Amino acid sequence: MDRITTQAPALVLRPWDPADAVDLVGLCQDPALRRWTNTPVDDEAGAVRWIQEQQRGRAAGHRFAFAIVETRATSSEGRLAGHVVLKNVTPGGASAEVGYWTAAHARGRGVASSALRALTDWAFTTFAGDGLARLELLHQVDNAASCGVARKCGYEVARLLPAAPPAFPGDGHLHVRTRTPPSP
Repeated sequence: MDRITTQAPALVLRPWDPADAVDLVGLCQDPALRRWTNTPVDDEAGAVRWIQEQQRGRAAGHRFAFAIVETRATSSEGRLAGHVVLKNVTPGGASAEVGYWTAAHARGRGVASSALRALTDWAFTTFAGDGLARLELLHQVDNAASCGVARKCGYEVARLLPAAPPAFPGDGHLHVRTRTPPSP
């Protein structure tokens, strides 16, 4: 599986490529992105290392990271708009975790929701035979935008998590989505 496509907005979710390094550095300079993520990208060498880490996770079968690309009507190429990931996948495991971030230029236009829905559908379809039935999503309590995206995609708040610095400096929400989402 190399690509996932969405309808509106028109997005392609594809594996990260070393050619994305320069654009990734630019996106990761955004103060809001730096506040909410622990993506350690300060320069091109750091971007290359981060992309290689994503590729190793995919090869090992436990982390499936995708670059979110806004496409043009005439091409599957376009502007890098974010990142979405399925992680902590284990053979026979009933649960895994999802995560995402969007570039400053892509926020507020449904990019995160569209990408998360596509990843969720892909994960439950791809790993159903392995028993995947539950996806978890974590974010800091004060990240209202992320909470809104999670809820819009059928991930309900399951519980409050205490801070766990340095990786998770503030209290958090644990959202859960099951293979069969609750009725609206």
